[in-house]
Amino acid sequence: MAEIKVNWHHRHKAGLSAGDRAADTLRNGMGSWPFVGIFVGFMALWAAVNSFVLAASAWDPYPYILLNLFLSMLAGLQGAILLIAAKRQDAIASAMAQHDYETDVRAAAHIEMLMNINAEQLQLLQELRAMVNSRGPEEAAGNRP
Repeated sequence: MAEIKVNWHHRHKAGLSAGDRAADTLRNGMGSWPFVGIFVGFMALWAAVNSFVLAASAWDPYPYILLNLFLSMLAGLQGAILLIAAKRQDAIASAMAQHDYETDVRAAAHIEMLMNINAEQLQLLQELRAMVNSRGPEEAAGNRP
């Protein structure tokens, strides 16, 4: 069975308040094609019912003032929800940037350590080459199997 790693994003998501989760859910719902389709369908149904079905006794006859009031209230609510969601996205982007920075700092430390090891190995190779060169070509050739 594979072990599921918990990263910073999972911890961040687990720490959200109920309001933050609700704003994300509403934002994701309102920003979808099904919402647009349902919204347009509801408006067409409203207009059809009030214009044709209940033509004589419509509760909101043309120019649909009650529908206009509902749409204005919906726009105000959507604006607030989108601002809440945008603020959350900013927080996520900030957390991601901080995580990237910390990862870069750790990677730089590891690269520096590897560069030091490489420099030590290079120095050892130079010392070995100097030792071989100082022995002379005859002595170095005589020790070979």
